[in-house]
Amino acid sequence: MNIRKGDIVQVIAGDSRYHGKHGKVLSVDKRKGRVLIEGVNIRKKHMKPSSKNQQGGIIEREAPVHLSNVMPWCESAGKPSPIVRKTLKDGSRVRVYKINGETVKEKERERRS
Repeated sequence: MNIRKGDIVQVIAGDSRYHGKHGKVLSVDKRKGRVLIEGVNIRKKHMKPSSKNQQGGIIEREAPVHLSNVMPWCESAGKPSPIVRKTLKDGSRVRVYKINGETVKEKERERRS
């Protein structure tokens, strides 16, 4: 599994409302093979008033999407691209976009700064 928390992914299959949308991965469930994506697959949940939620009512939250329905998004190429692992000469392993060979770690550092 090459998708991790914090990656930007595009929905490539599934509900037509979310098909083609991009979003940041909020969490990954390896056991079930599902990911939670920010702003994608929004569902409404009816909540009773409780100590955590004083008001109660209808809350909108993201529901998980299967891994097979998403693909990592390469911003420099402007297209979705699979991620592969490559071993560098010094023995370290890095995640690389298959479409252009750019490492994913470098993209994360650029986004943070």
